Amino acid sequence: MPPSNGTRPTALAGFAVAILGIVLLYWRGEIFARQWPLMGVQAAAVALMIWARLTFGLRSFNAGAAPTQGELVTSGPYHFWRHPIYAAVIIFVAAAAASHPGWISFGLALTVAAGLFLRMRSEEQFLLEKYPAYGAYMNRTARLVPGLFAWLFLVTRLR
Repeated sequence: MPPSNGTRPTALAGFAVAILGIVLLYWRGEIFARQWPLMGVQAAAVALMIWARLTFGLRSFNAGAAPTQGELVTSGPYHFWRHPIYAAVIIFVAAAAASHPGWISFGLALTVAAGLFLRMRSEEQFLLEKYPAYGAYMNRTARLVPGLFAWLFLVTRLR
């Protein structure tokens, strides 16, 4: 049963905000990169997402970010950071925004990232309640790709 501390609505809101940003980038024709280096970044993001999904196994997606049944996953990409799927989405939309520079595309990429950060924080509350070892895992593992924001800044200079 989900905790009653209000994290479920936050997780759903974060998910909705992220999806809205992605849909608007798609609607504007700005979801896919146009330059080869940024296409490579997006391909790497897709590969990371697939690796994370395969590592996570057959657990279902939960829009409310409540943990699914099973043990805490700390192998594969989860060994390096706690949210590789969210990192992959953020990297993908950051490359899209870098390929289509402008206030709207950057704002939409930030919207996606903000929605996913809300979701991550909410999800981590669930995980702390379900898995006693999650606190120690948090202390030794980055939330997203270490140095992600410095890396994204450099990627934007590739265009």
